[in-house]
Amino acid sequence: MTKKAPDAYRTISEAADELDLPAHVLRFWESRFSQIKPVKRAGGRRLYRPGDIQLLRGIRTLLYEQGYTIKGAQKYLREHGVADVAGLASGDGDVPATPAIADRYVPAATDGDTAGLRQVIRKLAAAKAKLDETLAARATH
Repeated sequence: MTKKAPDAYRTISEAADELDLPAHVLRFWESRFSQIKPVKRAGGRRLYRPGDIQLLRGIRTLLYEQGYTIKGAQKYLREHGVADVAGLASGDGDVPATPAIADRYVPAATDGDTAGLRQVIRKLAAAKAKLDETLAARATH
């Protein structure tokens, strides 16, 4: 299979492969997140634009790496917007950790460095989640 250009549209199977998700998950997310709007061709065939893929990556980050529920991810998306969520997966955005994780390791303090520590913890939590996912995937092969 030849690799498509980064700006090319993806079919649902190509998008699913790129995101390492089953196609039915993408269809389900489309029913739960109104911001996911792939182009639909005749017969209902979905074509995902690069922006759609980035948004899906961000939603995947919220759900799979950060442990958000669907309802929590919907709220995060409403409050922060599509661009912010899409930026989560590309590293452009500040990856949010669930408050319980950050609060567990960094006690509330009045010094100015607490925000920096919390940001580091968020990034470490995301990296740990990704590593756990990679190890689990390798264990099944």
